[in-house]
Amino acid sequence: MTTVAPTANGRSNSTTTTAAVAAASSEHPLQYAWTYWFMHRAPGQKIDHYESSMIKIATFATVESFWAVYSHLKRPDQVSTITDYQMFRAGVRPVWEDPANIDGGKWMIRLKKGLASRLWEKLTMAVVGDLFEVGPADQICGIVLSVRNSEDIISLWNKTAADAKTNALILDVMKRAMGLPADTVMEYKAHNESLRDTSTFRSTDVNK
Repeated sequence: MTTVAPTANGRSNSTTTTAAVAAASSEHPLQYAWTYWFMHRAPGQKIDHYESSMIKIATFATVESFWAVYSHLKRPDQVSTITDYQMFRAGVRPVWEDPANIDGGKWMIRLKKGLASRLWEKLTMAVVGDLFEVGPADQICGIVLSVRNSEDIISLWNKTAADAKTNALILDVMKRAMGLPADTVMEYKAHNESLRDTSTFRSTDVNK
């Protein structure tokens, strides 16, 4: 049986669906290729192997192929709770253990229900549009939206958790790209810490 991911029109994209990475001459190439992923579990369901539960929706490398993917996905306020959307550089798996992620971490913002769709779209556009050209090259690994029962959480993953200066620059760009007030509470957590306590959202460093 083929597992499928949600689309805005009620249809589904197969795991094998891929927006063409090779750009036609009339299309506008992005600096990097990106891959969209999807994960959902029912309330009370336990997932023993997170990576195997993720569905690869599509990979895109042009402005046109991005919109072909994005415009067919359900918005965050339309998906069921306990759903994750992930958009990562092509070839990078959205898991802590991936070589591109293992020494990095993530900035997180916790949102009241009803705010995620607009802010997720703003951050997606900023990442695809290379707004985060700060610090070492290829610093941004991907972004994650976690739709939960009482809140939604948006995360931005970067490569080097120990680089405080670059992390501060990323935080500044993230706030500006999402239109957040300067004193918005953000949290940071290194992936190595997540591996140690097997938690994504607990025991974070709070930043204002």
